[in-house]
Amino acid sequence: MIDKELLSLIDGSGKKIFVCTLLSLLGLIANVTITAGICVAVNLVVEHGDAALYILPANAIIAGIIFRYLVTVSAGRNRAILGESVKKALRDRVFNKLLELEGYGDLGLASITQVALEGIEQLDLYFTSYLPQFFFAITSPVLLFIICAFVEIRAAVILLACVPLIPVSIMITAKYAKRIFAKYWTKYTTMGDGFLDGIQGLNDLKIFNTDALREKKGAIAAEEFRKVTMKVLVMQLASVTIMDLVAFGGAGAGIAEGILAGEAGASVGAILFLVLISAEFFLPLRAFGSAFHVAMNGATAGKKILSFLRYQSIERETTEYKDGSLKLENVNFAYSAKGNYILKNANLEFEERSITAIVGASGSGKTTIAKLLRGDIVPTEGSVQAGTQEISKISRESFFNSVATISDATHIFSGTIHSNFLLANPSVCEQEIWEALRRVRLEEFVRGDGGLEKAILENAENLSGGQKQRLAVAINLTTPKHVYIFDEVTSSIDAESESVIMKNIYALKRFATVILITHRLKNATDCDKIYFIEDGRAKESGTHRQLLERDGAYATLFTFQDKLEGSLDE
Repeated sequence: MIDKELLSLIDGSGKKIFVCTLLSLLGLIANVTITAGICVAVNLVVEHGDAALYILPANAIIAGIIFRYLVTVSAGRNRAILGESVKKALRDRVFNKLLELEGYGDLGLASITQVALEGIEQLDLYFTSYLPQFFFAITSPVLLFIICAFVEIRAAVILLACVPLIPVSIMITAKYAKRIFAKYWTKYTTMGDGFLDGIQGLNDLKIFNTDALREKKGAIAAEEFRKVTMKVLVMQLASVTIMDLVAFGGAGAGIAEGILAGEAGASVGAILFLVLISAEFFLPLRAFGSAFHVAMNGATAGKKILSFLRYQSIERETTEYKDGSLKLENVNFAYSAKGNYILKNANLEFEERSITAIVGASGSGKTTIAKLLRGDIVPTEGSVQAGTQEISKISRESFFNSVATISDATHIFSGTIHSNFLLANPSVCEQEIWEALRRVRLEEFVRGDGGLEKAILENAENLSGGQKQRLAVAINLTTPKHVYIFDEVTSSIDAESESVIMKNIYALKRFATVILITHRLKNATDCDKIYFIEDGRAKESGTHRQLLERDGAYATLFTFQDKLEGSLDE
């Protein structure tokens, strides 16, 4: 009933769980004190009727009530502190793992969001409600048995004998509950992934008139989730019913024995104490049974969190990156162990303060090379070097302080133009920002539309594609780097924006290493070196003139693109 793997998630919180359990036991003692005080008072009324004798039980009752109040407040505060510390620790670990992986591992965006938010909330209940209640439910019957044994030993034995029936009923449903909750979370995250995917691709669904079909798929997923949720509720209600039968049956047996003890000569106070305490005997286990179902939900979420935290990340050392050159040496790469190689014996070198282009047809491996150069993936064979050292041995902080990547999917954050510049370079001044905007020909637009405090909507919806790309380039111009990687940065934008961006890209080589990945060969004509990638290999390399003179695959593709663009212009 206790998962050791889940306990490993809360290092240092064991003391708080112990305190919660101890406070619950103290609360139980307070309840017993109040009950005993009432029973003694009733016994005195029946047997003596002297008002002076009520002072002691009355004081015991008042003290018990005050003590119970203090314990309840302390227990609530301690649970809140435990819950906050557990959630913070878990979210820190998930967030740090996301940074370490530089992605979502084998989970999607929606799945990791659900697990990190609602999943951790459910797991919090496992630690703050289930575990303290588990230990309390184990110890409280023993404590009550010892107390009841001084009053009526046979009743105490009967009550204690009925107690294990509740854990047995819980264990009977435990395996079924685990399967149901595992299916529940699988359906839940799958439905979330599908919903987010549909929202992100809503424009395309409308264009292809398939939004109704996607809606049907969403409805099917929602119906499957509803059915598994109903199964969870049915299982919980059935389990609660069984526990209630055991709890009330055990309490009834204890009460019956107490009444029989009265016929055998026990005092009225003793009989009343056994009747009242019989219910108290089963309340902790009854509460534990209710917490068990919540715990199963949290434990299933916890397993997903553990699976994510165990996901192997790229091991990196803390060497500083001080050189602007990059190199791929005998690199083979496949995205899966049994997959075909995307890159085959690739050897590419990018010299410091030069501009090198990587060109080729779609699917030739250009984007894979960009990922290798950024350190997002590691080669299956061979090495990626920055200067004289392996890129995997450079600390990510140092690497990203030296390398900038700008692509057609570069994200512009909601907020203001000024805040986006500050995000990239907190020390940038307004003069530098305006100079960068002037270089990308956005100065006039920004000045006439709110200035640097112009609001940027989510996903830069109030900017055109060209403006968005030019703004991304301007932001990077204010953050000096050793290496700039431009990955298809001019795709899907107008000719004017493309011209402005290319002019700034070529200007960067005065002080940095520039890598240009493009499908449009005309953008690479003035590069210091061009690598033509075909079938995962650097099939040709050289300057534009050298490659044309060679009259190979590069020259063929360049001539084809040139004729195609000429005919389109006509």
